[in-house]
Amino acid sequence: MSLEDNIRLIVEQVLGELGRESNSTLPQNSGNLATQTQRGPAETKEDAEGVLADLAKVDLQRYLQVPEPLNKALYEEMKLSTPARIGVWRCGPRPLTTTLLRFRADHAVAQDSVLGEVPEAFPEKYQMVSVQSMCSSKDEYLTRPDLGRKLDEQNLDILRKNCPRGAQVQLIVSGGLSSKAVEANIPNLLPALLQGLESQGVKVGKTIFVKHGRVAIMDVIGDVLKPEVALILIGERPGLGTAESMSAYMGYNPRVGMVESERTVISNIHQGGIPAAEAGAHLATVLKKILDAKSSGVNLE
Repeated sequence: MSLEDNIRLIVEQVLGELGRESNSTLPQNSGNLATQTQRGPAETKEDAEGVLADLAKVDLQRYLQVPEPLNKALYEEMKLSTPARIGVWRCGPRPLTTTLLRFRADHAVAQDSVLGEVPEAFPEKYQMVSVQSMCSSKDEYLTRPDLGRKLDEQNLDILRKNCPRGAQVQLIVSGGLSSKAVEANIPNLLPALLQGLESQGVKVGKTIFVKHGRVAIMDVIGDVLKPEVALILIGERPGLGTAESMSAYMGYNPRVGMVESERTVISNIHQGGIPAAEAGAHLATVLKKILDAKSSGVNLE
């Protein structure tokens, strides 16, 4: 048997055990928690092509690993109150194999999100003007944050030719440190945001997508297009809880040299935080408040 076959056998055994543990720790009358936990075994089966299910998709908040807990109701309540890894049990002084594999799976998802790229067709699908920072690759983006805050003359010309100047709100999108955040949230967030701004009579410029952009790229764009307010939607650094979290940074009178305290920030936009559609509607309200107050960040009351 090859090394690959051995690894596959181990993973199959662990996933099978994961399903059995889920059933054995189900409370008899715990409503939605029991219903959700029962989904565990189904998620561990192979598909028609013999491919194992994604271990990272098992809901840890509903996966009960402690056998015969002293206070089961409190255990369930604690698990549902946080995405943190609590009550994962152990084998002597070591974590269970399932716990270790899940940790490595979530770490792999986070790495994929950081190192991945937003699909080339994504900006065109949402009618965005696409530019690239002075970072030529993802490796350079991760090691040279300063270049992620700048645009070269060629990309500045793209903005001048394709984006109107003087909009009330200039929207910018960038993958940042999580390409998955853009793909997961923009489809629902952007329509809700545009609809909210339109209903308030706010003039919005052409949405811009910046490949390998940092937050302060909004300052350079502000210098070129002179909007009243710039907003950048950017992928957050992923953690082991989620790799799809996005932040929104807003600044009145965006310009090169703008200090961080002048930015208004809303973070944790993802399925387990602020849902994308809800975030879009809320951002429209905040942007209108910034326009009316003519200030942002710590100066916004």
